[in-house]
Amino acid sequence: MKNSYSAGVFCCLIATLSWGATFPMMTSALRHLDPYTFTTLRYGFAAIALVTALRLREGKEGLNLKGERAGLAWLLGSAAFVGFGFFVFLGQQMAGENGALTTSIMMATMPMLGILVNGVLRKIVPPAVSIGLIMMSFFGVMTVITKGHYASLFDSPSSYKANALIIFGALCWVFYTVGASCFPTWSPLKYTALTSVLGMSSVLVLNALLYITGLVAVPAVSDFVYVIPHVFYTAFVASFIGILCWNIGNKILTPLNGVLFMDIVPITAFSISALTGIKPGTPEIAGACITGFALILNNLYLRYRTPKRVVFRTQ
Repeated sequence: MKNSYSAGVFCCLIATLSWGATFPMMTSALRHLDPYTFTTLRYGFAAIALVTALRLREGKEGLNLKGERAGLAWLLGSAAFVGFGFFVFLGQQMAGENGALTTSIMMATMPMLGILVNGVLRKIVPPAVSIGLIMMSFFGVMTVITKGHYASLFDSPSSYKANALIIFGALCWVFYTVGASCFPTWSPLKYTALTSVLGMSSVLVLNALLYITGLVAVPAVSDFVYVIPHVFYTAFVASFIGILCWNIGNKILTPLNGVLFMDIVPITAFSISALTGIKPGTPEIAGACITGFALILNNLYLRYRTPKRVVFRTQ
């Protein structure tokens, strides 16, 4: 049992560390490649690796969608890989050099966004304490976005389009995560692999339309060559290894405990950005601490609250 728990902790650490390193790396990649083309390359290679692993692990039956909810799987895959891939990295590109810091903070709010989405979809009203901590979490995000100048939200709202895109992308990933419960008989590998392949069909079509209409120029060969290391890392480390480790870790620890590891994403991003010369200011550090503190308090509250329910039901 102890070894199993340690394995779960290790898997969640690997996942969140890999994701935290992604955003600083994307700062340079997005100077050479648009977010749409990069998303196609990243998740395209990841999907190939995932399907190959699924075929080796579960055989032909693992790839069979007959009698399954293929339409829903496509919708969830599109939400994840179009919604997250396109909008989050477009937002990061629009945010400039500090985009990696802002984006990483948005990712740390996913557990709180998950509570809201779960409440809307399943008609489960979050506890009052959780609602209060959700507000505290978003206050931390607003501190990062505005750098402590909250009135600027009303003075120049148009300048926050990048942040709105990042939040929307994060919401798309939350819907994808919640949607996994619609496929209880699928293994984490099967859910990740099949939704990535189905979602990639949407990514490819939309990317092709952007090229055909001239809204996005086809990158030069030199740009493709430049981002090879970035694509390799994000496809095989952050996507293939990271997502699988996250699913395995949460299966061992349960999501209630696993979500706490999302705090590592901004910590990793802040550390790597500082090493590259992009140092967060005091408001950004304060906002990150507020958001992280809210996540920790909510996790502890839910862990304290859940056992009490179990005892009550067994009496």
